[in-house]
Amino acid sequence: MLRLSSLYRFPLKSAIGERLPHARIDALGLAGDRRWMLVDAENGRFLTQRAFAQMSQLSARWNTSGGLTLSAEGLSPLDVALPAPDANLRGTFVWGSPMVVPDAGDEAAEWLSSFLGKACRLVHVPEHRARDIPGSLLPEEKVGFADGFPLLLIGQASLEDLSARVGRPLEMLRFRPNLVVEGSAPYAEDSWKRIRIGDIEFSVAKGCSRCILTTIDPATGERSADREPLTTLKTYREREGEVYFGQNLINRGTGVLEVGMEIEVLE
Repeated sequence: MLRLSSLYRFPLKSAIGERLPHARIDALGLAGDRRWMLVDAENGRFLTQRAFAQMSQLSARWNTSGGLTLSAEGLSPLDVALPAPDANLRGTFVWGSPMVVPDAGDEAAEWLSSFLGKACRLVHVPEHRARDIPGSLLPEEKVGFADGFPLLLIGQASLEDLSARVGRPLEMLRFRPNLVVEGSAPYAEDSWKRIRIGDIEFSVAKGCSRCILTTIDPATGERSADREPLTTLKTYREREGEVYFGQNLINRGTGVLEVGMEIEVLE
């Protein structure tokens, strides 16, 4: 039987993720996932671990007021209020897709600039300011600050196979999935087109191309000197110059997911 073995949320794009026992699926994917982002204070360019590996040590958690609590070693925690959805707007873009989103204010910017060692701003994406999914012709298909699609799924067996090939255990968090599947053969998810978990149906949009971020140890923030797991992935998961691991999903409904739920492959 296929089952949902883990759920992960990443409130701030490229910061520490959190493992959840259950999660709500809303119009933009997993509720609260990648709804906050750091941008360059000068040009609005989004900032990630690709250039700032120390972001892997930055904690950002939703707080009871609906805002974000930031914490990192050497800094006092900071509660950031949810900004008004149509005030203090700032232009940015994610992989060429322009967005205009609310800025979270100077205090958060100063805290994060101190942590990062670079002048930056914290922005939030309310649902009505989400961007179109790349290549989609359906106006209702939207995504927040995730690279391209609302959700990412990886099979546990796929990670175990990759770990065996690399020769050491790899952390699932290197790949930053939202959903982890147990009970399937390695890379079985490559052939899926539609799945159902509980009452929610998901379309499997495309494979997820991987980058240098996967070489960063999520526990320490250090890059792998041997460029693993990218080095091994390139030997058997490369197509047309891109390395793929995991599948991007689009949810076709809303509801609640819980760890342990059965997964049905519809197509």
